[in-house]
Amino acid sequence: MASTRARLLSGAAAGAASAGIVAGAVMETGLPVPFTQWVFIAACLSLPALGLLIARRRPDNVYGWLLLATAGCLGLGASGYGLLLRGGPGPAAAAGVLMLSFFPLFYGLSWVFIPLLFPDGRLPSRRWRAGARIAAAVIAVYWLGILLSPDEIYAPFFSGGNPFGLGGTAGLVAGAAGGLGQLATFLAALAVLASLVLRCLRSPAAERRPLRWMIAGTVANLGGYVLTGLFAEKGQEAAGWFGALTIMAAMPAVIAAAVFRHNLLDVRVGIRGSRLFLVFDLRPTVDELLTEIGPGLEDADPVEQLERLAGAVRAGLEVRWAAVALADGTRVVAGEEDGEAVLTVPAGLGHIACGPKTAGPVTAEDRRLLGALAVPVGLAIRSAALAARLVDAEEAGRRRIERDIHDGAQQQLVALIAGLELARATGGEPELLALLREQARQALADLRELAAGIHPSALSQGGLAEAVEERCSRLPVATTVTAAPELRARRFPDQVEGAMYFTVSEAVANALKHADATRIEVRLAHAAGRLQAVVADDGRGFDPAVTGRRGLGPLADRLRALGGSLEVSSAPGEGTRVRAWVPVPVPVPVSRSVPEAGRGPRPGPPSAEDGGRGDGDDHGVAVVQRRGPGDEAGQLLPVQAAGLGEAARGPAGQPGQGEGRG
Repeated sequence: MASTRARLLSGAAAGAASAGIVAGAVMETGLPVPFTQWVFIAACLSLPALGLLIARRRPDNVYGWLLLATAGCLGLGASGYGLLLRGGPGPAAAAGVLMLSFFPLFYGLSWVFIPLLFPDGRLPSRRWRAGARIAAAVIAVYWLGILLSPDEIYAPFFSGGNPFGLGGTAGLVAGAAGGLGQLATFLAALAVLASLVLRCLRSPAAERRPLRWMIAGTVANLGGYVLTGLFAEKGQEAAGWFGALTIMAAMPAVIAAAVFRHNLLDVRVGIRGSRLFLVFDLRPTVDELLTEIGPGLEDADPVEQLERLAGAVRAGLEVRWAAVALADGTRVVAGEEDGEAVLTVPAGLGHIACGPKTAGPVTAEDRRLLGALAVPVGLAIRSAALAARLVDAEEAGRRRIERDIHDGAQQQLVALIAGLELARATGGEPELLALLREQARQALADLRELAAGIHPSALSQGGLAEAVEERCSRLPVATTVTAAPELRARRFPDQVEGAMYFTVSEAVANALKHADATRIEVRLAHAAGRLQAVVADDGRGFDPAVTGRRGLGPLADRLRALGGSLEVSSAPGEGTRVRAWVPVPVPVPVSRSVPEAGRGPRPGPPSAEDGGRGDGDDHGVAVVQRRGPGDEAGQLLPVQAAGLGEAARGPAGQPGQGEGRG
């Protein structure tokens, strides 16, 4: 019912204003109406048309009704002007004078309140309440002064005198009030213009763009009035006509430009059947918001990113406040949070909450826009958190390497130096020299182990498959490694191979340390643009929701940074399965005849004929050797061949033997 009343009232107001504008323009020139007058009529009609559209779609928005009221004053003034030109003394003259006096109200609303209340019909701040009251009083004085002025003001129209004019001293006071009111109204307009400039300088970028349009419109409107006053009375009709056209067209033009160009009041143009329709709301598009805030997010720290995202959401949806919150409790609010959130959507690792809209209720379109905005906002939040965790993981890795060197190899070298000093002092007894040689070998082995933890040489020289084989060959439990054939002949980017290698290494280390596994299976594959690794064990398993990922968190972040993922599935008594994958580009072929620079030749799977080393061309699936818990160092145990049958066995069907790889 309220919507129907608003539609009827807005239609009646716009129709009356339009009729007054057309009637006044036609009476001014007579028939036929010149083309220039039709141009002037079209410019004047844009104001009631724009007010009608806003008031019908958003009856709760004061701004549409303000435009209709201004258009009504224009229609009354135009009709009064026509009556004074075409009518004579008597009732027509009285009606003409009364209606013409509404021009001061038109100017006051156009100069002061249309720019001041732009775009939602609300004052910029509470401090403007007193200023708005003073401006309204000044405009009222301007109107009364013109209405009650003595007869001389209306002499160009008729000789019968102003029926509302005051005589004597009262008439002089009325004339002075009209002139002073006009000047004060113009000064109030300049004050509003200055406030618009300050608002534009202090506002976020998304709010500055429509304010620039209103500043331009206000300047054009005031400039047109000055132009008309300077040239119209000097007989320069063209300049006077252009000035009047600027007065009538400037404000509707800039409001329409702000509405359509920047989606103020959410105006979008579309075709429904044979009718052109406009839809109103108050927000920019997601693309515009992201384009605005995107460059600033790149160089901002996580807290600054949250602040900018919250500000963008508040400006985009025109809400009183907006908050971006993370799951860890971090919360940043743009605006003054003065109540419960009326709209909340999840966003990655947190959520976005919005307060009431500055104008109108929350609509389904608001929810759709916020839901669409939550996707990139969530990605930005997740990326910021991921980057922070990667930095922490790298720092923890450096501290671990420093600790391992200090507690391990450094202490061994110190003991070795002390032993050498003792050997020199005692003449170098054979038993002591043998002990020192064994200590040197152990220190070398520990350094190699430490270097392998940083970046194994097998990964640089032979690729992912061989590095995983070499790592698993030193495990004290039965381990099977299955690798797809193309992993033997191709290489992948270093960061991809490194991430997958250390993920596999951490997974098998967890199987040994935590799961009490007796058998581990590793599978490597490349399919559908993904490089995938699966590590499964037969250990006691665990509940991932309770225990966590057992040190795999930094590696999961590393995989996500490459666009991949890590999944851990386990249950008490059922073993553990770790699956990791990353997207990969077209891999680079590896030349067999000429080793790649810095990589060296890559041995193939072991066989009986080559002493367990292999030539790399006979088997498509990788098979590795492993050492049992009771074996002596350097002795190789039988090879487990996944999917090869007897391919890894010697001619007699026995496991191949050979020298271990240290």
